[in-house]
Amino acid sequence: GCGLCGIDSLEQAMRPLPRVADGSLCLSRTEVSGATEALRPRQALHAKTRATHAAGFLVPGQGIVLVREDVGRHNALDKLIGALMRSGFDSASGVAVMTSRLSVELVQKCAMSGIPGLVALSAPTARAVHLAEEAGVTLVAFARGGGFDIYSHAHRIADEVTNVA
Repeated sequence: GCGLCGIDSLEQAMRPLPRVADGSLCLSRTEVSGATEALRPRQALHAKTRATHAAGFLVPGQGIVLVREDVGRHNALDKLIGALMRSGFDSASGVAVMTSRLSVELVQKCAMSGIPGLVALSAPTARAVHLAEEAGVTLVAFARGGGFDIYSHAHRIADEVTNVA
């Protein structure tokens, strides 16, 4: 879920995160800018209800290889991470793509899972940007309409755009 269930203090919610390894992951500008559009046709539940979020796993050169949906964005990412672990895909081989805004908990989940990047349709919170920078997670927001903004660790995106936040 949101990362707050079962904790006794806010300090536990903001626990130190492992730093994501740099590795060799490199996404093209085209892959990043089209990530959320590539996710949409794979959202069967959203097509029926218009009321769910999705989390996908984008692997360079392969596109979106896994998708999970849920009413909650946190749960969609939890489901994706579980599917990723069961599928045999290396979590460092791609990035998570979300249909939501980017919050601290989503960055935490990616860092804990070894996913080096998070791409989303909407905005990040200021705290999510700070945490992504510290954890080594590439954070990309507003990935829609052929554009995107990079908030942290831009080195994983080739043909880097000049509009870096």
